[in-house]
Amino acid sequence: MKKIIITTAAIIVPIAVNAQSNISEMNPEIFRTVAAIFTLGLFMIFILTIMNRIVNFRLKSKIVEKGIPENIISSILQANPKEDRNINVKWAVILAGLGVALTIIYYTLPLGIHSLAIMAFCLAASFLGYFFFIKYSEKE
Repeated sequence: MKKIIITTAAIIVPIAVNAQSNISEMNPEIFRTVAAIFTLGLFMIFILTIMNRIVNFRLKSKIVEKGIPENIISSILQANPKEDRNINVKWAVILAGLGVALTIIYYTLPLGIHSLAIMAFCLAASFLGYFFFIKYSEKE
């Protein structure tokens, strides 16, 4: 079902965007900046994912080598479903902060060092918001 929705959205969104003829040309400098940030972010996520998988593999190999009892292994390797639920919230908050930062940067052109400061402060505010979300959700 998800694949059908994503495929439909991928087909409809470009048509809807193309239908709006009053959109002005995008500034090439803004596009390069956003593309560089996006590429850097994807590269960092890729590196972190690879490192995480390597560390998990080493941990599991050491556990098997040592012959640790099964009940301890299951308690160590058990995934917390609450953390899985919070991953979506984390990404939503981070992407919202990124969107706010890019919007503010767009209205404070030309690009400069202040653009990086705006990006840093907005992302820091999103992480702070996520921290408070986790803090208050753990109390309940």
